[in-house]
Amino acid sequence: MICLFVLFIISESSNEETLTWDANNKLTWADFKASPDKESDAVALTASGITFGYSVQTTGKRIVEFSTIVESHFYPNKSWYIKAKSDVHILGHEQLHFDITELYARKFRQQISELQVNQNVKKQLNKLHEDINVELRDAQKKYDLETQHSMDAVKQREWFNYVEKELNSLEEFKSL
Repeated sequence: MICLFVLFIISESSNEETLTWDANNKLTWADFKASPDKESDAVALTASGITFGYSVQTTGKRIVEFSTIVESHFYPNKSWYIKAKSDVHILGHEQLHFDITELYARKFRQQISELQVNQNVKKQLNKLHEDINVELRDAQKKYDLETQHSMDAVKQREWFNYVEKELNSLEEFKSL
């Protein structure tokens, strides 16, 4: 069985229905609202991404402060599954895609926390956002490759343990 992951890069808010990552609220099949892609070999597809925005405060032409918002979102209307072929194991695989998105959102928040206010902060924020999305996309691909899209249960467990450990190590940067 093949599961797919789609990364959405959103820089500003949209009217798209989203679920924000929350450790206490795991995905259910009811959250996957799109129609399955009949052309795909996949059993399920998770669409998630990091939503990012920022504002800067200026005095004259000098940037004196900045603030950001970084969220991990799941997109129900772009996510789908084939009911007859899906089970709790596949759902766990899809949840971990969303958890990986949150992991990279935390890494992004950590990087932002290390920035100092300066006149290039907008450029720096945009570059960090671009870079973290490349890292996220690569991690998602590696996850699917190593787990063979959930078919390798041993690798699936290794990834689950790795992501859980990494999320815990970045607890101070979790979604609020």
